[in-house]
Amino acid sequence: MGYRIGIDVGGTFTDLVYLSDNDPVRIVKTPTTPENQAAGVLNGLEKIAGRENKSINGLLRDTDLLIHGTTVATNTMLEFNGASTGLIATKGFRDDIELRRGYKERLFDPAYPQPVPIARRRHRLTVDERIDREGNITRTLNEKDVRSVVRQLKEAGIESIGVCLFFSFLNPVHEKQILRIIKDEYPEAYVSLSSEVLPQIREFERVSTTLVNAYTCPKLNRYLNTLESNLREKGFENEFFVMLSNGGIMSADYAGKYSVYSLLSGPAGGVVSASQLKNGQKPSPNLITVDMGGTSYDVSLIHQGRPNITTDCWFSRYRVSIPMLEIHTIGAGGGSIAWVDDGGAMHVGPESAGADPGPACYGRGGTQPTVTDANLVLGFIDPDYFLGGEMRLNKDAAAKAIKNTLAEPMGIELVEAANGIFRIINSSMANGIREVSVKKGYDPRDFTLVAYGGNGAVHAGMQAGELGISRLIVPRIATAFSAWGMIGSDIVINKMRTYLANERNYDLNIINRLFNDMRLEAEKDMSGEKLKRSGLIRDIRFNYFVDMHYNGETYEITVPLRASNSRVTSDSILESVNRFHIEHKTLHTFSNPEALVFIMNLKIEMVVSIKKPGIADLSPDGDDASHALRTRRMVYCNEAMSFRETPVYDGTRIKCGNILNGPCIIEEPATTIVVYKGQTATLNANDCYDISVS
Repeated sequence: MGYRIGIDVGGTFTDLVYLSDNDPVRIVKTPTTPENQAAGVLNGLEKIAGRENKSINGLLRDTDLLIHGTTVATNTMLEFNGASTGLIATKGFRDDIELRRGYKERLFDPAYPQPVPIARRRHRLTVDERIDREGNITRTLNEKDVRSVVRQLKEAGIESIGVCLFFSFLNPVHEKQILRIIKDEYPEAYVSLSSEVLPQIREFERVSTTLVNAYTCPKLNRYLNTLESNLREKGFENEFFVMLSNGGIMSADYAGKYSVYSLLSGPAGGVVSASQLKNGQKPSPNLITVDMGGTSYDVSLIHQGRPNITTDCWFSRYRVSIPMLEIHTIGAGGGSIAWVDDGGAMHVGPESAGADPGPACYGRGGTQPTVTDANLVLGFIDPDYFLGGEMRLNKDAAAKAIKNTLAEPMGIELVEAANGIFRIINSSMANGIREVSVKKGYDPRDFTLVAYGGNGAVHAGMQAGELGISRLIVPRIATAFSAWGMIGSDIVINKMRTYLANERNYDLNIINRLFNDMRLEAEKDMSGEKLKRSGLIRDIRFNYFVDMHYNGETYEITVPLRASNSRVTSDSILESVNRFHIEHKTLHTFSNPEALVFIMNLKIEMVVSIKKPGIADLSPDGDDASHALRTRRMVYCNEAMSFRETPVYDGTRIKCGNILNGPCIIEEPATTIVVYKGQTATLNANDCYDISVS
C-alpha cells in the first residue's frame, strides 16, 4: 500500500500526517500561508518527501489517498471576502434573507445592525412563477423574466448566482429551467440551486444556506482546482478528497460545488479521530473533544459513540441548515490577543495574531501579547524546544509585549498579567465546554475530555478540574490529531427530502419512494472510481433518519429510522416515535408521549467505509518514568501563586505504562502536556496519555 496523507490547514500552522504500510504515523508542521494556502500545503509535502528521501513527484506518485481539511470557506465567511453574489427568487420573496423569520440576535438591542450583506438588495431579483404546497405548477415560469434578470446580474458583475424558488424543494423543475437559461445567457457564472443545496421546507433557512454556498463557492472552487492542478503536475494520480463538516470526506469536485459543506472542515477531522479512540479494547462512548490551535478553540460532544449532528447552525450570523458535526467554536487559541478595555479590564481574544506576524515570541514582528506569550513567560513552554526544537521562541519579546500592553497600563506585575491571560482563557474555554454539554442537557462529569491541537494539552487539565471531569486523554499526536482523523474518515453523503405527515397518517409508499430517490442520488454523487480500484473501500451502508416534532414546535429532533432490506415499515416509524420522546426529554427536560408526533423531513446518509489504519497497540513497559526525565525548570503554580521547580519529561522516551505524577510537564516534539498538581498521567496502549484528575 502507498502513502496516505492527511492535511489540516490551521490559522497558524498547516499539519500533515502520513503513513504507509505498517509504519507508524508521522507528523510534519509548516507555517500556514494565509495569502495562498496551497503554498503551505506544498511546502509540507516537500518536507515529507525530504524525510522519505524522495522527490515530491516520487512521493505523490506513491500516494494512494490524499485528504485535505481546508479553512477557505470558513475564512471567506469570517472575513466576508467572498464572490459578488446575486439571488433569483420567486416574486414576492426577495427579502426573506433580511426578514430572517423575525429572528432577533439581541432582544434588548433593536438598533443592533444587520449582518454584512452577502447579496445586496439590488442584486436580489425575482421572477414570475409559482409551485403549490403539493408540488404542482400553478404559474408557469416566465422565461422572459429569467433572461432579463440574468442579464441584469451579468451587467452588474455578479460572479455567483443563488436560485431559491418557493416550494422548489417539492418540485425543482423551475430551478432547473433557470439553470439552463443562466448557462445560455451567462455560462461563466457559478450557480447554486436551493433544490440541490438544501431541498427542504422553511424558506429562510433554505435561502440563507443557498446564498452562503453561492458566496463561498467560487473562492473554494478556484483554490481546490489550483491545488489539485499543482498536485497532478507533480505526479499525483489518485483521488483527492476534502474533509466535510458532516464528518465525512468527498471528492474535490463535490466540495467545490457544495462549498457550504466544508465549513468547519478541519475541526471535523479531530472529532472523527476522537470517536475512534478506545478504552482498552472497547470504544470510549462518551467524550468531549477540545481542539485548541493558534486561532480558535473547537468543542464537540460524542454521546454513546456517535458525534452530535446538528442542522441548527449560525455561521457569521447566517443560518446554515445542512447536517454538520456540532462544533462550538470560540476565539481562544494560542494566538489570541490579550487587551485592556476602556474600563481597565483585561480580555483575551477573539482577535488572533494568526500565522503572520503571530505571537510576539515568534519574532516575526508581532508586538501584541498572546496566550502563547503568557504560557512562555509562566514556564509552561520551553523556548528552545518549540516544535521539537525546529523553532526558537523569544521569551524577552513575549515579556515585553505583556509588560507594555497589559502590566504597565493596569499597574500590575509582569507575572500577574501573564497569569491573568492564562486564567481568563481557561475560563472562556470551560464555558465553551458548557455550551455543548450543560446547555444540551449533558453533565460533563459523565464524559472523558479529549484534548488535542498544539495548545490544548497545556490548558485541558485546568478545565477538567473546573468542570469535575475525572479523566483526560491527550493523544501523542495531539498537534495533528485532526489531520490523523482525516486519514481514518469515510466518504459520507447526506440527502434529505421534506415529507409532512404525522405518526398516524402517513403513506409508506411515498416514504419509501423518497428514500429510494435519495439512495440513487447519493450513489450518483459517489466518486472515487480510482479509490474503488485501489481496494481501500471496505463496505457501503445507508443510514436512515427522520426529523420529528410535537404540534406547534418550530424545531425538530433528528432520530434514527430503521429500514429492513432498504424499506421502512410501520414498526420502524413507531420505534422512531418512541426514540423521539426520549430524545426530547434529554434535550428539553420534558416529553409528552400522549401527544401526536409530526414528521417533517426524511434523511439518508450514505457511508462508504474506508479501510482504517491500525490503532497503536503498545505493550506495557513498567511504571517507572525516571529514564525520560530531561530536566527541571521553574514553572508558575497557581495554587502557590509562585514559581516552583517542576520536572520536565522527554515524551519521545516515555513508554507504555510509565506513570508520571503531577505537577510535571511532558514535552512531545510538537505539543506540550501539563500535568497539574493532584493529576497522574500514564501512556496507554493506544499511544495516548491517560490523565486522572482528582
